[in-house]
Amino acid sequence: MTEPVQTPRSAFPTRVFSGIQPSGGLTLGNYLGALKRFAEKQNEGIETIYCLVDMHAITVWQDPASLRQQTREAAAAFIASGVDPARSILFNQSQVSAHAELAWIFNCVARMGWMGRMTQWKDKTAGKNSENASLGLFAYPALMAADILAYKATHVPVGEDQKQHLELCRDIATKFNNDFGVDFFPITEPLIEGAATRVMSLRDGTKKMSKSDPSDQSRINLTDDSDMIAKKIKKAKTDAEPLPSELDGLKDRPEARNLVNIYAALTGMTAEAVIAQHGGSQFGSFKPALADLAVSVMSPITSEMNRLMQDVAEIDRILGAGAARADAIARPIVNEVYDIVGMIRSR
Repeated sequence: MTEPVQTPRSAFPTRVFSGIQPSGGLTLGNYLGALKRFAEKQNEGIETIYCLVDMHAITVWQDPASLRQQTREAAAAFIASGVDPARSILFNQSQVSAHAELAWIFNCVARMGWMGRMTQWKDKTAGKNSENASLGLFAYPALMAADILAYKATHVPVGEDQKQHLELCRDIATKFNNDFGVDFFPITEPLIEGAATRVMSLRDGTKKMSKSDPSDQSRINLTDDSDMIAKKIKKAKTDAEPLPSELDGLKDRPEARNLVNIYAALTGMTAEAVIAQHGGSQFGSFKPALADLAVSVMSPITSEMNRLMQDVAEIDRILGAGAARADAIARPIVNEVYDIVGMIRSR
């Protein structure tokens, strides 16, 4: 086997890819940790590709009608949050066959041991008979790598809990390049930025805000109205101490730190600037200020989502147009992969 040719990183055009599962119940955490950032990336002169990963969603059983509804609702959330389908590519994964095709190649590149070490796999099958879990659930990190590398994406915005999956994507790209003596795929870099990369539960500051939490009070849903948003923030768990005058004072106060981070992310301030402005304040005054801020930012998004969902045919049109643009990028890349691997293509 020939030695891989080293291609300068600059040979790969800067391209951002990210995806969200359309499994319903998008939250403030999804907005601050993903959707808001996705919209901001459009202003950086970088090609941005955003995907609703409906193939990932079916690694556990989904009601078909609910999956369609949730995919459209997630698309509406992207658009309402500022993602412009004319400036970014927005589509659902299953409409671009390159994802599934490249995932099979990567299933043959990745090793069983790599998959078995994935933290999310171990967490989701802990204490259960893992033999009852779907093969898709075990192998889906290879599909995630295909999602990224079908576009030769150079950067992926990820939360802390997804860093391991991106590391596996990098391992797959490296092994493919080495196995075939090429430098075909980039070694994708993570983008982890800002004060609220991981928004925590309003009831427990040590746990991530999640739609799967049994308590609806633990999260702000993108479908919550203004009154509900304000009530949830005002009832959020805190402690008896006022906000400190220095950021270090939040070290052992996870709930207080979470609210400060949310305030920072909603305003675009740093956490240090929030503390400089509100240090010494009791939560009796800070929470109402945060509630007003959250309502002012989130209510227009909820209203726009509701408006968009009145015309699902238009949402489907947008997703179809995005899929055509995505396929135009991914198809030539996957065809080159087939050539590299040695597969005959007569048409």
